[in-house]
Amino acid sequence: MTTATAVSSAITATGLSKSYGDKVVLDSIDLHIPQGTVFALLGPNGAGKTTTVQILSTLISADAGAAHVGGHDLVREPRAVRDAIGVTGQFAALDNLLTAEENLLLMADLQHLPRREGRRRAAELLRRFELTEAARKQVSTFSGGMRRKLDLAMTLVGDPRIIFLDEPTTGLDPRSRRAMWEIIRGLVADDGVTIFLTTQYLEEADQLADRIAVLDHGKLVAEGTADELKRLIPGGHISLRFADPSGLESAAALFASAARDNEALTLQIPGDGSIPALRAVLDALDNASVKAEALTVRTPDLDDVFLTLTGRAQSGAGVNSLKENAR
Repeated sequence: MTTATAVSSAITATGLSKSYGDKVVLDSIDLHIPQGTVFALLGPNGAGKTTTVQILSTLISADAGAAHVGGHDLVREPRAVRDAIGVTGQFAALDNLLTAEENLLLMADLQHLPRREGRRRAAELLRRFELTEAARKQVSTFSGGMRRKLDLAMTLVGDPRIIFLDEPTTGLDPRSRRAMWEIIRGLVADDGVTIFLTTQYLEEADQLADRIAVLDHGKLVAEGTADELKRLIPGGHISLRFADPSGLESAAALFASAARDNEALTLQIPGDGSIPALRAVLDALDNASVKAEALTVRTPDLDDVFLTLTGRAQSGAGVNSLKENAR
């Protein structure tokens, strides 16, 4: 790997592998994550997500493979990697007996910041995360959402350029989860930070991630944008509703593969939801002078992608073929 490539990418990994005895946790995975983006790693429990984060954040070593994080070699320059990153785990790493401000000042001391700079940084982060009014309160009195915000604020004390967020919104209510999403978006848009996100909430990946990878049994089985992954899964369709049976009959004659519902006066035409597919349907209707009363497009969502690509109970050519096409 050239130095230019390593620097332009926030994280790269080639052939990353990890086993514990006979159990293969990571099976030769490759990653390329550009700077200033959000990358989401999805997978069932035990798929290897947390192990990936632990390796890339220098907490454990890989058995094989190579990786650069922040332009630094993971094995030869672990201290430089640690200086470039921040890690927010699944559970808030806070001292409940201290106040929010004291937690931040403690982290500043651990980062060896001068006292004045530490106080400035703590005050800035309290304002940014809307915790100023709670700065002198013990963390034990905080709600789940406040604890997660403070935990992320502590990660930012050292001004990392790459942040690993391991299931950052687990246990949060919908309002707190969306507030955390806005914070994450701001870190990327305003500060140019790179986010490596693992999550069990598929909507979270859909909302935040520039690219998504699906990990199953230690292997990357798919990677792409949310839309690219959704297009891998069959089941999308364009639904047309008509005002009368004659309209339905005329449209059904145009689309041999469509499924019709005579009672609801609807026609479901298989399609991937793309603009060309939609245009082809509308052109066919226009050319035949058939008018639909309503049109809706249904495409597979990330739940469909996740369940299909990690279908442990499923077997056979169907799922295997999808995994091959996703690579």
